[in-house]
Amino acid sequence: MALDVMIVDDSAAIRKILQRVLLQIDIPIGKVYEAGDGAQAMEQLKVNKVGLILSDINMPVMDGLQFLSELKAAPDYKHVPVIMITTEGAQAKVLEAVNLGAAGYLRKPFNAEQIKDKLAGVL
Repeated sequence: MALDVMIVDDSAAIRKILQRVLLQIDIPIGKVYEAGDGAQAMEQLKVNKVGLILSDINMPVMDGLQFLSELKAAPDYKHVPVIMITTEGAQAKVLEAVNLGAAGYLRKPFNAEQIKDKLAGVL
């Protein structure tokens, strides 16, 4: 069964790159939804059910940590695995994401094999 995915990143270019990478790996991907920040993602989740979220940490309006915190506090979404994708060098933010319930993280720049390996461990 195909997995619907949401990509949350303030960079449209990164969202497109992630979409292309998802198409390259051997995991059946259904629909791919996009959001430019956590607030947009929360709004989209009200109408689009997904089985996986790939989210940046550093974004305007609602950053990835705020988004993750709200997501995991909501009964309808707390089970959805979230992979954080970040340029964040500070280990504290990555640890905070894991403590908030992130299923894992990847550092930018990333490649298709890294994403495939991370998803295989989560799905």
